[in-house]
Amino acid sequence: MPIVEIYLLEGRSEEQKRNLVKEVTEVICRTIQTEPEQVRIILSDMKKSDYSIGGVLISDK
Repeated sequence: MPIVEIYLLEGRSEEQKRNLVKEVTEVICRTIQTEPEQVRIILSDMKKSDYSIGGVLISDK
C-alpha cells in the first residue's frame, strides 16, 4: 500500500486538491501496477510563516 505525503503552501482550493490527488493516484497506479483503493495520500497545508528558503520565511518575501 503506497502512502504519499504532500506538503503545500496554504491557499490551494479544494478543487485543486481534488485534482491533485486524482492525478497522483493515477500515476502511482500506472507506475507500480496497483489499484486506486490501495493508494493513501496525506495533504498538509503549511502557513507561509512555517516554511523558509535560504533562511528567509516565505511570508517575508
